[in-house]
Formats: sequence, C-alpha cells, structure tokens
Amino acid sequence: MNTPSHTFALILAGGGGTRLWPKSREKTPKQFLKLGGEKTLLRTTAERVRKLVDWDHMYIITNVSQLADVKKNLPEISDNHILCEPMKRETAMAMAVGALVIQARDPEAVVMNFASDHVVQNPGEFMHVMETAAQTASDGNELVTVGISPTFPHTGLGYIKIGKELCQTNKLPVFTVENFTEKPNTTTATAFLTTGKYFWNANNYVWSCRAIERAFEKYAPNTALLLIELKKHIGKPEWEKALHDAYERTESISIDYAISEKADNLLLIPGDFGWNDVGDWKVVYDLAQKDQQGNVILREEDGGEIVEYQSHDNLVSANGRLVALVDVENMIVIDTKEILLVMPKSKSQDVKKIVEKLKEEKKKEYL
Repeated sequence: MNTPSHTFALILAGGGGTRLWPKSREKTPKQFLKLGGEKTLLRTTAERVRKLVDWDHMYIITNVSQLADVKKNLPEISDNHILCEPMKRETAMAMAVGALVIQARDPEAVVMNFASDHVVQNPGEFMHVMETAAQTASDGNELVTVGISPTFPHTGLGYIKIGKELCQTNKLPVFTVENFTEKPNTTTATAFLTTGKYFWNANNYVWSCRAIERAFEKYAPNTALLLIELKKHIGKPEWEKALHDAYERTESISIDYAISEKADNLLLIPGDFGWNDVGDWKVVYDLAQKDQQGNVILREEDGGEIVEYQSHDNLVSANGRLVALVDVENMIVIDTKEILLVMPKSKSQDVKKIVEKLKEEKKKEYL
C-alpha cells in the first residue's frame, strides 16, 4: 500500500443499473449481482480498493433502499462511513458530498472515486495507476482522471482527448486534457482510436478535497453554496434533514457535465489494467469462462438447471427451473422469477429499449 496517508476512497454504490436487465433492476442493481462469480461486484470492488487504502479510509455512498445490501456486502465498513443519498441526483452531488464528509475528517485528504460495478483484470497495474494518480493529485492543485486505453470503437462510453504530456510519474505519462466527447457513433469512435489521443472515460477521478471544492465554486456555484451550508451540519443530529434539503434544491447532473468538461486543470493518466464496465450481457459473456461448446452458464444462489443440445456460444442464466436449449447459437437467455429475456447476443445493447418501453407503459413492477 503505497498511497499517501491522506488518501481516501469513495465508492459510488447507489445506481439502479438497467443495462443488465432483468437481473439488474431497481431492487437488485448490478453492483449486488455475482454474475457467475463467487462475490458480488461491490464486494470485489471493495477488496480491490482495499489494496490501496485500509477499511478506515474507505467510504461508500449509496441510498436508503440499498443500505441493507451495502452493509451485508461490506461488514468491515463502519456505519458512519456509509453515506445515504435521500434521492438520486447523479454523480456530481454524490462525489461532492463524499468529498465534503471526508474533508471534515482530514482537510488534506485526497479522494479516489470508484464505481461499484466495474471489472479490473490486472489488479497489479490498477494499483500502480491509482497510486500514481493519488500522488499527482496530492499537491492540491489539479484534478486527475484515469483514462482507459480503448481496445475497440465503443459507442456506449465517453471519450477524453489528451493534450501535451506534462511529465512522467512512476513511469506513467501525465497529460493535459483537451476535450470530452460523449458516446460517439462507430465511425467517429473508430477515427478517435486511430489518433492514439483518446481514452475511455471510466469516472475514475482522483482529487484533493480542496481542489474539487474550488472546482465546484468556479463551475457549479449553486451547488457550491449548498455544500457550504451542508458542511455546518456534518456529524450533527440534523445532518439527514440538511442533506435532504440540499438534495431537493440541487440539480441532477453528472460530474462530467458539472465539472470535468469545464475544468482547465484536469490531467489524465492512462490506465491499461483490463478495465470493463460490464455494460451489457455480451460483455458478461466475453469476460466469463466458457464450456467446450462456448456456452457461458451463470450459476448463482437461485439455482435452476440448464441442459443444451447442439447449442453453442450462448449466455444462459436459470432461476429455479430447467432451461433447455436445442440448436441455439449466439443467444442471451436470462430467466428470473418474474421475467424471461431472450435475444441475440449481438443485440445486447438493445435491452435498454425494452426498459424504456416498460417505463413508457408505467410497468414499474418490472423495472
């Protein structure tokens, strides 16, 4: 553990996550799924982050409906290190509140921000990159992001374009940032990759509490005023009411739109550690171990049996009953107690269209 003593981690664990519908829903979001592994994505994330900071320097921000699941997954985290958002307001407010609480404990704090539902295949390099980012951010002047080295023209992620190289730290280059592009089409994303100047945006931000506080004052002054008022109530009995009032008055906006895309002191360190956001069922298939027929069978606590005949390259999840496949190839079959999803693997991004349709039809029981 080579991070500075003032380094903290904030794990964002309050999302709903519908891209892995119907397993991931409002009541069972992605971070609490195992997806064929022995541990949930949240637990795996926390254990990975634990190699950077101890449990006492780790904070979680979630919401009331998911609090019990967070505590079940992470019994090592003390209750006063689990922050509960009263309503959804996107990542800007979540990261701001996390930094505010951590700063009250340590005015010199540097915060590493992590999503709770991402996969890292090279933990050693992950530690190297994140330790370097924390070291870079420790002077209190810059905001740092870890850009993921792109491996294909992904159209579901944001892209960050680098400028000049400022220096090398721990044998890693540190770049200025020129601009952001949100979810380009395939042609544009392909063109980005040929330049070697674009990185995927994974929201792995690292900054000192002082630096992000100044950034909100400069680029999101209305939110900054709410944070100044909120700071007076940290650790006091009226904290929850003050937090609720602040959330009711703030806008719902991502940290990218609120701060990162506007900041003139944002630096990027490339990350090449096998990152993936597990953004759809095809990704789950690609990451998982296959059987001799190329099938991925998700076996979790809910049980169920799967039998196949001349079926290849499928992802199948059962839930308490038998799922049989006959002469089926390249399909996704996800069976839950209430919902059965069947679709071609190549169309896995289109599950969001079903979710949108259910929202339009106000069928909340399936969301």
